Amino acid sequence: MHRLAHLCAAALSSSPQPAGHRTAAAPAPDRLCLLTLLLQAALPSSPAIVPPLPSLSSHPVDHSSSLLHRQLGKENPTWNSGSDSKMLIPQTKNIGLPLMNLMRFKGLPILQQLHIEEQLLRTSSENWCIVNDGTNDPTIVMGVSGKPAELLEIESVLDDQVPVIRRFTGGGTVIVDHGTVFVTFICNKEAVPNLQPYPRPIMSWSSSLYSKVFQGIGDFHLRENDYVFGNHKFGGNAQSITKNRWIHHTSFLWDFNVQNMSYLKHPKRAPAYRSARSHLDFICRMKDYMPRSTFMDKTVEATETQFSLRPIQLEAIRTCTEAEFCPSSRFLTNEELEAAAVALQ
Repeated sequence: MHRLAHLCAAALSSSPQPAGHRTAAAPAPDRLCLLTLLLQAALPSSPAIVPPLPSLSSHPVDHSSSLLHRQLGKENPTWNSGSDSKMLIPQTKNIGLPLMNLMRFKGLPILQQLHIEEQLLRTSSENWCIVNDGTNDPTIVMGVSGKPAELLEIESVLDDQVPVIRRFTGGGTVIVDHGTVFVTFICNKEAVPNLQPYPRPIMSWSSSLYSKVFQGIGDFHLRENDYVFGNHKFGGNAQSITKNRWIHHTSFLWDFNVQNMSYLKHPKRAPAYRSARSHLDFICRMKDYMPRSTFMDKTVEATETQFSLRPIQLEAIRTCTEAEFCPSSRFLTNEELEAAAVALQ
């Protein structure tokens, strides 16, 4: 360190000064570069101090009325409303690859996750990966065009007071709980080279990424719109594509409660490979193939082959105000479910 101090002093003191000028001139650019390199060489493992992300909106932000601050500050122990504080994160790797922000949660309620995803899709201009290790109580999640009367055993759902959410993306109906692992990619259209922003190419891209995760494990492949081991589904996908961005999110069945499957009807539109099998004959548990933590770690590692990942805490995101963004994912009311049941009679 004494040697470093001597070199730094020499770099600064030898800066040229204009003739006749009595005050010290600013260090020349080349000497500033030298000083920077010396400091970086001396501190190879130091974390980078990165200020909070810029606001997702071009308008002033009122954090007190922020939808995500209100929800996550009350219900998620990892949420810190002090979003003006600086954050220590490791240096990003894979320089030259597109940047992707990584957020990891444990047990984030699924409705809050959907609100975060939709807000990032519609108000951010950055790429995002979200990994959520499980959610809270069993919750049914339907696609944006799903019809409860066709997809749910409504009487049982109402009797057992199982919450039902209509999400903002397409896709089928799932019931999720602590045994579900969620992975989401939100990207600009140009983020993945040569990827056409249409459902099937995005699905194929995600399948190739997960092929790295499941290499040598089971008989993994993409069947129609599902991730399967052999002929048994363990991952359901849904997407939404906007003018300049897209989202692809997956619910992985790490484990499931057999009783919860009884709330779901056999869908009228089912993939051909299902061959009229019941839910229990159609799906499988990921826990029979690999450890839960291994799956999440390998997913992050596979993503790093295509993106330079930057870990982000939610407090680093300046969210839009409620007036500027209103999420469309929501709980269905009992009255809506009852009306759907009556219409079916």
